Parts: sequence; C-alpha cells; structure tokens
Amino acid sequence: MDKVNLKQKFGLFVDTWNPKIVGELNNNYVKLAKFKGEFVWHKHEDEDEMFLVIKGQLLIKLRDRDVNLSEGEFFIVPKGMEHLPIAQEEVHVVLFEPKSVLNTGDKKNSKTVEKLKWI
Repeated sequence: MDKVNLKQKFGLFVDTWNPKIVGELNNNYVKLAKFKGEFVWHKHEDEDEMFLVIKGQLLIKLRDRDVNLSEGEFFIVPKGMEHLPIAQEEVHVVLFEPKSVLNTGDKKNSKTVEKLKWI
C-alpha cells in the first residue's frame, strides 16, 4: 500500500453519491465520495457508518435531531439508525465502512452503487 493523497484522489472524479475505494483496513474499506443535494433516508442494520468531512459542510438528518458537520469533523451513525445526508454545496467526505455496506443501506434505488471502483 502506498500513501494516499486525498486532494489528488478527490480530483480523479466528479460524480456525486458514488463512493470510490482508496484503501482497505481490517475488513473495512476507506472510501471517498462527493455529495451534493439530498440522498435518501436509509439505515444499515448491521454496520456503523463514519462520515469525515474533508471539504464543505454536511448535514446528516436523524429522526430525532440534525447533525451539522464542518471540515475536519466526523460523525458515526450507529447501526440501525435511519439517516439522511444532505449537502447544499459539494462536500468531500471520507467514509470508513465494513466491506459489506451498501451505500443506500436497506433501500435500493437509482443511487445504489453495488460495484465500487478502486481509484
């Protein structure tokens, strides 16, 4: 494994809501994604999900509260908790997730990415 330059990796893609794999750690993937707009309400029954904001602002709506994340902040959504990520402007996010995580969790729709690409 070589070192990873996040800025360089984020420069390799423009699509949103389509995570890319940049590393593997203890049966987990390190993923990069760009978000813009509203995602879908969903949950991951068996996995926690960590969102680390590198650039921009991210709102994660939960059923009982909102979590606002700025650059350099992260939030872990516990398994089984419904959440809705929203980005008013483009946000760059690092995700730490088990390999089994489907980006839309318990929902399958047009934003579901079943085969992730390494970059």
